[in-house]
Amino acid sequence: MSSALLDDAFAHHIWATTTLIDACLALERGQLDTVVPGTFGSIIDTLRHTVAADCGYLYTLTSGRHAEISDADEVQMDLAALRAAIVANGPDWTALLAGDIDPALDVVRHRDDGTDSHAPLGIRLAQVVHHGSDHRSQVCTALTTLGVEPPAIDVWDYGRQFGRTYVAQAIS
Repeated sequence: MSSALLDDAFAHHIWATTTLIDACLALERGQLDTVVPGTFGSIIDTLRHTVAADCGYLYTLTSGRHAEISDADEVQMDLAALRAAIVANGPDWTALLAGDIDPALDVVRHRDDGTDSHAPLGIRLAQVVHHGSDHRSQVCTALTTLGVEPPAIDVWDYGRQFGRTYVAQAIS
């Protein structure tokens, strides 16, 4: 079975975001509203931003075939809705990566202010992975300040959970 070069990166991205949202389900409303200096915003706002941006990246990269989350909808989303949205993104990322993609392809995002943002597909895909990692890290920092152990969501954790990595015993 063949897989696309970036399948693991994007599968980790979806899994890590979902795992983090699941960890936040146990938080009380006041905890979800926690803001830590140097981060995007509150835990819930950071998760909303992360998932909405992911949908926005897919919207741009699929020429509008994947739905965006409007600003009005984003601010209303609870953890269950965020989880459903990020899980729904997984198959679309897989399909996009399975296609004949050219990393140098100029992808244009038409902005609400009338401007167009140009970037090669390779840069846009790198941004998706970076953006998710950056904001997940911020939420984990906020959880730590609350005395809550963040979930183990790095790439090695993903690899171990899904049998993609292992440690071989030395032969003596």
